[in-house]
Amino acid sequence: MTPTNVGPKRSEKGLLTPDNCVVTLIDHQPQMLFGTSNFDRQGIINNVVALSKATRVFDVPVVLSTVETKSFSGNMWPQLKAVFPNQTPIERSSMNSWDDKNFVAAIEKSGKKKIVLAGLWTETCVALPTVQAIYDGYEVYVVEDCCGDVSQLAHDNAMKRVVQAGAKPVTSLSVMLEWQRDWANRGTYDAVMDIVKTHYGAYGIGVEYAYTMVHGAPATQFPEYAVPAAAAQAAHK
Repeated sequence: MTPTNVGPKRSEKGLLTPDNCVVTLIDHQPQMLFGTSNFDRQGIINNVVALSKATRVFDVPVVLSTVETKSFSGNMWPQLKAVFPNQTPIERSSMNSWDDKNFVAAIEKSGKKKIVLAGLWTETCVALPTVQAIYDGYEVYVVEDCCGDVSQLAHDNAMKRVVQAGAKPVTSLSVMLEWQRDWANRGTYDAVMDIVKTHYGAYGIGVEYAYTMVHGAPATQFPEYAVPAAAAQAAHK
């Protein structure tokens, strides 16, 4: 996907804009998702991919990080790799990414003081860097529907802790819409609607209905499903 961030500059006044923040996605790896029980896990994947696509649409810098890939957690989800095919995650041993000099250096290199942060699990991989980044003068927005923990209590306690420390809770959809802000920004409008229709359930179906039934637009065409080669061959034996 080619960045389409064109059009008038969004005013800030305390809000997120494509120009004033960096997004970091921390430890979205198989083993971490296995242990997540407070949210629907497929929903977490969906929301993380939606947010990731939005960063591409609005050309927002992204820092990816993984922990103990080979010994415990597994590779970053292939769904994320598909959105960032040329970006290598920063590998860590520390649970707290703010303890990793390469991670902090990548955030500093972005030049942004607002961090949009999501990860697994909320009590450790999200709460710890959030608290310390705020201490170091950053403004942190925790994307709650892209996070998860081993229990509802663990997640809720983590969110209370980061909010008390000064973090702002947001969702993947709220971040994307805050970046868009004005439907007259046509350079990003179609790409945002594509993400909405692909990832945001009733909202996306509502948009499709309005387009086709009210405005007479042609139906959205998704890529045709192709049966993987081995299964297709087996079906014809």
